Amino acid sequence: MSGHFASHFPDSGSVDYTDQSSNIDDTTIGELRELAARYPQPRSALLPMLHLVQSVDGRISPRGIEVCADVLGISTAQVSGVATFYTMYKRRPAGKQHVGVCTTALCAVMGGDILLDRAKKKLGIDEGETTPDGQISLERLECNAACDFAPVMMVNWEFFDNMTPEKADDLLEKLANDEEVVSSRGATITSWREAERVLAGFPDGRADEGPSAGPASLAGREIARENNWKAPAADAKPAAAEQEAAR
Repeated sequence: MSGHFASHFPDSGSVDYTDQSSNIDDTTIGELRELAARYPQPRSALLPMLHLVQSVDGRISPRGIEVCADVLGISTAQVSGVATFYTMYKRRPAGKQHVGVCTTALCAVMGGDILLDRAKKKLGIDEGETTPDGQISLERLECNAACDFAPVMMVNWEFFDNMTPEKADDLLEKLANDEEVVSSRGATITSWREAERVLAGFPDGRADEGPSAGPASLAGREIARENNWKAPAADAKPAAAEQEAAR
């Protein structure tokens, strides 16, 4: 039975301590301290701080772990425990563009596994790997909460909806050639490191670029408008409750 279950994240518990390189400088440390100062409890800033580390080093580096621990006054083991718990934090360098393919539930039914296999063959890498030129990294993603647009792919956490193998090929080709790519429901793609900086809490001024919702998500609202349906007032009692009270 030990071989019956397989993990798609076999290396999720390890940080690569053989690579001690880092681009973290005094400016980065100052920004890490700025993030910590935004919270009543500085330790609450650890998640955005780790995103900032990734924006600089392209991964969770040993130096990044040490600096976060120093700024927050906690142990490196505590920082590492958080960094290795969430799959958004990369143990090894991600590509300039980070591509994710959802293979959970509805996306799987609609062809997510086919898209992932297609991407592997197109890029010549497996999930969890980066192309030799460092341009694109590939990840199998768990649910992206976009079932009404299944199957979906993501580039630097931006959505690409209703994907097909042909659309996936075109997307990967453009990313490989540094051509302009625009998300289905979001901004023009920049780079994974730039997206990580935004997640850290340093906006790039592009939050309102592109549509935030698509037709599938808005269908219920449109039907309600056509039929003049409105939500009951907050203090309104359900009809059953009114009937019970009248007895």
